[in-house]
This record gives sequence, C-alpha cells and structure tokens, in this order.
Amino acid sequence: MQQPSITNTLEASSPKIIRLAVRAARRGLSNDQQSVAANTAAVKALQKLKQLSARKVALYLTNDGELDTQALIKMLWQHGVQVYLPRLHPFAAGNLIFLRYNQNTVLERNSLGIWEPRLNVSQMILPHQLDVVITPLVAFDIKGNRMGMGGGYYDRALANWQTIGKPFPIGYAHDCQQVSKLPSEHWDVPLPYIITPSQDYSF
Repeated sequence: MQQPSITNTLEASSPKIIRLAVRAARRGLSNDQQSVAANTAAVKALQKLKQLSARKVALYLTNDGELDTQALIKMLWQHGVQVYLPRLHPFAAGNLIFLRYNQNTVLERNSLGIWEPRLNVSQMILPHQLDVVITPLVAFDIKGNRMGMGGGYYDRALANWQTIGKPFPIGYAHDCQQVSKLPSEHWDVPLPYIITPSQDYSF
C-alpha cells in the first residue's frame, strides 16, 4: 500500500520547511510500515541493479527515518555484490569517500551522528569505480530533483557521473517523501532513477 503523500502543501515552501515536514512524515511511519517498505523496496532495487549488471554498489546506513537499507544490503551480499558505504572525507571538508562494507566492518559515528566505516584506505574505492550509488534523500519531485540535508555531499560525489557514465545514481525513499516541486540550484545533481516502495521513477 502506498504511503500517504504530503506533496501539494509544500510546493511553495522554503527548503527548511520542506525538510522539517518530510522528515517528520517519514519518522512518523510505524515500525511495521518501515519494515514492509524496506522489504518491498529492496526487492525492486535488486531487480534494477540486476538490469544494470551492477557489481559494486554504494548505499547508506539508515538514519532519521530514512527508508531502511538493511534488507537490501543482505540481498546484495547474498548475490555476491560488493557493498560500499560513504564516509566523510578526512581531509577535504564537504566530500565523501567510499569504503567496502561487510559483516566484519568496524563502524563508528561521524560528526553528524551517522554510522560510517572506520577509515581503512585498503577498502577505499573511487566514485567512478562504483557501478551504482543509492542515495539517501529528504525529498524528491516529479522531475527527479533531490533534496538532501543541505551539505551537498552527494552532489559533489556525483558531479561527473553524466560525463563518464558512472556511478549511476538511484534515489531511495519512502513514498511520503515526494513533493510536487523542489527548488534547485545549478550545482544540484538530479536523479535519473528513484525507487520507492510503491513505484519506480525514471527521468
């Protein structure tokens, strides 16, 4: 069942208002709703990744009511797909690096309170070596525009994907995170594909 949307009421709102409203909506989902959504979206995501022949996939660990990735991570491991997680760059503020993630990876909280792999350069991969990056987001609209938390981390990581064709970005979100229209800047990287529990969007 599709989750309720708050789309139309937010079209003319400021980014701050949109972030507050959508984050509250996804945090308001029950544990059962979160679980069903995670499992449903994971099956859809795995199918898309198979279509893309993706063998190296970066995604995120869930925070603040985001669509849970644990079900998808387990499926990827079972299918022999290499999984990577983002980590705040230790030297270049505002940037991400990606490190291999498996059952033995040591995690630690970063300055934003988000779990990330402990720094290990032997497990690091460059963004263009990834096949797909599954991105978290706060909100998205019908044109594929993505709103994050405002730090621009994923916009920088994906800035060159259209030029070199990798990594292919896929948004991953609850249905309730869709809004009619988002404000966008020239540096924002729109998403070519978004997966929610009830729909796939191709732009």
